[in-house]
Amino acid sequence: MSPRRKNAPKKKRRQPEKPPRRGARRKTCMFCDGEATIDYKDVATLRRFMSDRAKIRSSRVTGTCGQHQRQVANAIKNARELALLPYLGK
Repeated sequence: MSPRRKNAPKKKRRQPEKPPRRGARRKTCMFCDGEATIDYKDVATLRRFMSDRAKIRSSRVTGTCGQHQRQVANAIKNARELALLPYLGK
């Protein structure tokens, strides 16, 4: 047997194939469907996009698209400015 060279490439182990994920369904944006509109005066709708600590939830959690997430964030900030929504949670 010949000695192995220092810079010789190492053999890579094959990774076992992962089974496809099931049950993970992408959330749809409720504003793209035309179901609701974004308005800073609609406090009930805006509260759905806030946590119990009054933080704005991410689009991954809420399922909104990027464009509507920015509009929701601006509407929440406007409502906070007019004292319709709290800056801090309980």
